[in-house]
Amino acid sequence: MKNILFINTGGTISSSGEQGGGLTPTQSAEHIVAAVPELKDICTIEAMTLMSVDSTNIQPEEWVTIAQTVHEHLPHYDGIVIAHGTDTMAYTASALSFMLGALDKPVVITGSQVSVLAEHSDSRINIKDAFRTAATALSGVFVVFNGKIINGARASKVRTKSYNAFESINHPYIGYLEEDTIVYNEIPESIRPTGHVYNDHYSPNVFLIKLIPGMQPDIFDAVKALGYKGIIVEGFGMGGVPFKEINLIDKIEELVKSGISIVVTTQCLYEGGDLTIYEVGQKVLEKGVIPCYDMTTEALTTKMMWVLGQTNTPAEVERMMATNYVDEITIPQ
Repeated sequence: MKNILFINTGGTISSSGEQGGGLTPTQSAEHIVAAVPELKDICTIEAMTLMSVDSTNIQPEEWVTIAQTVHEHLPHYDGIVIAHGTDTMAYTASALSFMLGALDKPVVITGSQVSVLAEHSDSRINIKDAFRTAATALSGVFVVFNGKIINGARASKVRTKSYNAFESINHPYIGYLEEDTIVYNEIPESIRPTGHVYNDHYSPNVFLIKLIPGMQPDIFDAVKALGYKGIIVEGFGMGGVPFKEINLIDKIEELVKSGISIVVTTQCLYEGGDLTIYEVGQKVLEKGVIPCYDMTTEALTTKMMWVLGQTNTPAEVERMMATNYVDEITIPQ
């Protein structure tokens, strides 16, 4: 029987509405495990509460704390399950994917839309499914939610209330959990670079700008003045950036020349961007921005923070952003 470590970090799954306030994480890892007695038939479990935090309050510093804990303990277990709030779960899953490096065991992140204390809750099935996944031969970081196994760097929360809160964006689900079996998809084997080892260095100096009609160029001056070293621009459609009545492209070029790395992506959730198709994409691509194709916002943000934690050299930032580390990006042939 596999030996799995359970790490509780808080979130709705461990919350209660004590003292008449809003939901707050109060339940320990042991309380969560005790609520799912079927787990004893799946694996042996050791439980620890690392933190009790609403995931809205999870910051990059907590990603490092979680990554360090996983890195320290994983050699002694067959897999790890992490309970986490849903609001920033996809950010944490992506950050861990990059920080932990190439893994030979599963690290599974789950949570719920309803507290484990509630009679009708998705928490118990999600916890059970997470341990079932952690007891397999999978390797890497995964989000398990509502019967689906998702690559950690492809997960995104797309619904605020429904049990099917998470989807796998621009990538097949790794598998589906049914009553007694796990049904896997046939995922093409990706070519990953050698040397992707544990590295929890990061830079928080990344800013995301979502374009809207009428946005003025001086927004980029303000971001530069605040000291950000990386900027993610969510353009229109395929990633288009306006350059006529309002010209954002010249300002982007100015910042690129000053040494700031700028990624241009699409605001659309599915199918990714392509800056080579339209003039509004080609013109900004010529200014030295970095295309990111079909990465999720969560993966793009955490990857850029992680990359800037390794290097400030724009050419190296561009190379690393274009490298497929954990199946987070589909690069056109």
